[in-house]
Amino acid sequence: MKLHSIDTGHFKLDGGAMFGVVPKTIWQKLNPPDENNLCSWAMRCLLVEAGDRLILIDNGIGDKQDARFFGHYYLHGSGNLSRSLQSKGFQEADITDVFLTHLHFDHCGGSIRWNSDRTKFEPAFPNATYWSNEKHWQWATQPNAREKASFLKENILPIEESGHLRFLKEGEDLLPGFSVRLVHGHTESMMLPVIDYKGRKLAYCADLMPSVAHLPVPYVMAYDTRPLLSLGEKAAFLEDAMNGNWTLFFEHDPVIECCNLQRTEKGIRQAEAFDLDQWV
Repeated sequence: MKLHSIDTGHFKLDGGAMFGVVPKTIWQKLNPPDENNLCSWAMRCLLVEAGDRLILIDNGIGDKQDARFFGHYYLHGSGNLSRSLQSKGFQEADITDVFLTHLHFDHCGGSIRWNSDRTKFEPAFPNATYWSNEKHWQWATQPNAREKASFLKENILPIEESGHLRFLKEGEDLLPGFSVRLVHGHTESMMLPVIDYKGRKLAYCADLMPSVAHLPVPYVMAYDTRPLLSLGEKAAFLEDAMNGNWTLFFEHDPVIECCNLQRTEKGIRQAEAFDLDQWV
């Protein structure tokens, strides 16, 4: 198995929303905001080579929305999904599986693209199976008022219409060495991959812990639908990661791709931080 970090670019979100009840006097030291209180965040995905399968975990915000939509998020940086795949020697048609942690637009927007004459939508990965789970799919396609703006039908419904959609069952692995942990605090049934890699485990944190700055258990996003549940899920996840000597992979940290963990008097915190290609 071989893993690659895929850079799809950066965007901006409100710092207060990203850190929930944590005061700005504290969180601004972790990710300094601009004059509009917006912080920069990565949209970092993971590419997994496993035998004859090439699995892409999440795929960023995509490019099919209009200028008004993108104007809310201030896309920046040099990252781009297609170019990042090409830099690893691959094309969209090479992807066999698209694993979607959840269906918020910044995680699945690259799943679907316009066709060549912009008359309809089509899968951006024409030969891939797209993986979600039945509970989250129902949650996303019948959205509550709080999350409706994050579940965009043009990112989601064409997957099912194309015939490429499959559901993982609770407790089911995608393949040997690629297990899936369900968490429900951020959104219903978000899927976190835990992957056997080079004699250890790498955990893809998605929005359970979007960045290193979110390692403290109380640092829960205001976007989470069930913040108290997130607290318990984070604590349990960090204990398992610490006890199992896992490496964490961060989807949204603007700088840090991966870190190991250590126990401190303040709780479980970052130890070594490094890029995925520096894994030893």
